[in-house]
Amino acid sequence: MCGSEISGLGLSGTLGYLLTNLMSLRNFDLSNNNIHDAIPYQLPPNLTSLNLAGNNLSGNLPYSISTMVSLTYLNTSRNSLSTSIGDVFANLTKLGTIDLSFNNLSGDLPSSFTSLTNLSSLYLQSNQLTGSLDVFTSLPLTTLNVANNHFSGWIPQELISIPTFIYGGNTFANGPAPPPPPYMPPPPGKSRENRTRSGSSPPSTTKGSDSSTSGSSEGLATGAIVGIVVGALLLVLVLVLAFCFCSRKNRMEGGRASSVGSQTTAKPNVNTELQEHRVKPASASVIDLRPPPIEKLAAERVQGNNGSMKRVNPPITATSYTVAALQTATNSFSQESLIGEGSLGRVYKGELPNGKTAAVKKIDNAALSLQEEDNFVEAVSNMSRLRHPNIVSLIGYSAEHGQRLLVYEYIGNGNLHDMLHFVEDSGKMLTWNARVRIALGTARALEYLHEVCLPSVVHRNFKSANILLDEELNPHLSDCGLAALTPNTERQLSTQMVGSFGYSAPEFALSGVYTVKSDVYSFGVVMLELLTGRKPLDSSRVRAEQSLVRWATPQLHDIDALSKMVDPALNGMYPAKSLSRFADIIAICVQPEPEFRPPMSEVVQQLVRLVQRASVVKRRSSDESGFTYRTPEHEAIDMSF
Repeated sequence: MCGSEISGLGLSGTLGYLLTNLMSLRNFDLSNNNIHDAIPYQLPPNLTSLNLAGNNLSGNLPYSISTMVSLTYLNTSRNSLSTSIGDVFANLTKLGTIDLSFNNLSGDLPSSFTSLTNLSSLYLQSNQLTGSLDVFTSLPLTTLNVANNHFSGWIPQELISIPTFIYGGNTFANGPAPPPPPYMPPPPGKSRENRTRSGSSPPSTTKGSDSSTSGSSEGLATGAIVGIVVGALLLVLVLVLAFCFCSRKNRMEGGRASSVGSQTTAKPNVNTELQEHRVKPASASVIDLRPPPIEKLAAERVQGNNGSMKRVNPPITATSYTVAALQTATNSFSQESLIGEGSLGRVYKGELPNGKTAAVKKIDNAALSLQEEDNFVEAVSNMSRLRHPNIVSLIGYSAEHGQRLLVYEYIGNGNLHDMLHFVEDSGKMLTWNARVRIALGTARALEYLHEVCLPSVVHRNFKSANILLDEELNPHLSDCGLAALTPNTERQLSTQMVGSFGYSAPEFALSGVYTVKSDVYSFGVVMLELLTGRKPLDSSRVRAEQSLVRWATPQLHDIDALSKMVDPALNGMYPAKSLSRFADIIAICVQPEPEFRPPMSEVVQQLVRLVQRASVVKRRSSDESGFTYRTPEHEAIDMSF
């Protein structure tokens, strides 16, 4: 299949998660429909043309676009995309046209735009973009539309020559653009000749010099030859005299030689000082223009310690807040605003200046070492780029006055742990269908972290308390990327932090080694919670049943034992075949040996097949009530997938 053009058909719903399997698809056109939700991170990898314009898509450009190296045309205009554009263009050298217009994109332009060496048409109008247009100066653009944004500064001279350049509705500075940063005016003592060489001589002076030069070119050439010959003869004479003096007055000439040597080294020092005076003000002005103050501090710190700028972090896509703003949002971090507490600090509910509700994590400085404080900016930069419908988004941060705060989107229906173990209202009990959907959503979140992100992101603290539920019971995995700030086992007992709750894999509990396969084990434990309704460790039970994994694992392939393990809150309302397949997935996830556990992509595929089989049952049934019921053999048939 080379093309799929289904534009303007009034299609609704969301895009699936298995588009990456369409390996032969080249042209994908879904424009002018009613497709909503986020652009899936798994897109057909070999596309040359992607057109999603004119839908209701939200979120941002998925990171997987950076791997679509054959892409020549990209159009996501007239949607509701937000946040920053994302630094995803470094490898897309074949792109000729990009249209991101009429969205709600914000932030500065990504530096990877400079890699688009074949880009001819770029449409960014009607967004909320900020910063300068400097990244476009080397591109072969014939059409550039940046109208109705929040760009500022000067328009680079290189862009004026673009045949179609539309830039109204911004706040560009008036007047000619300043010279490039490395240039500085020469000091007052320099001659007119030096000013001419630096490119600052007035037109009249240049013109006069040109006529003088053309009128006496032959004289200058002859004089130059004579000067070279005379200079060579003088140099030979000086060397002969020097040799004679050295042989007769070696000690005296030794002193003179040292004197001459000191003079010759002094001259380069003068030039070096002049270069420093020229460069320092220019580099300082560039650093001062960088928007988040914390990035400037990080850059200076890296330069001071390592003598280079190799570890400078990429731009942070999350919003930088002041501590005062977050204090106001959370009522000074009052007890009434407290909604949770984790290993790194407390979490408060707050209302941001734009009116949106957020969860503000106030990191306890005692939980961070000095090295981790230094890595805070890098962690924020990485976390702000995690974009997935089943992952809680980091939308802001603060790092001033010694404080470290993270601002997340607010998910308001509690977490899975409380829903399973503390909800007594039968109306809020999780049905079997809801439990399978939660397992599938969180599996997709881990698949994204492990297999889509480069490098892979290990969660390291996967548990039901970190799975937040929205009003429709969709799961949202929290604390993704925080492993970079989690205390190491050498400093604190992180076995207590993770292992005491019964989620840690055997290899971590024994040696402190934690990998993506350790996350898979923890995911299997959460699936056991969903199946049994039991806590991973429960000291109130008899000794043989206190550890959920030890008690449940031997019974996962026994149908009779399995039916007795199911959460009593389900009241038998579950399909037996679905339950058995669910247990099979658990069994392979909690294997003691890491190498025998499957990758999360395989877990996702098995859960998807489980859901698809349930859908077949629904389509073949004449009962479309959407409920489950028990057959005379007490087998529940799932009717709501």
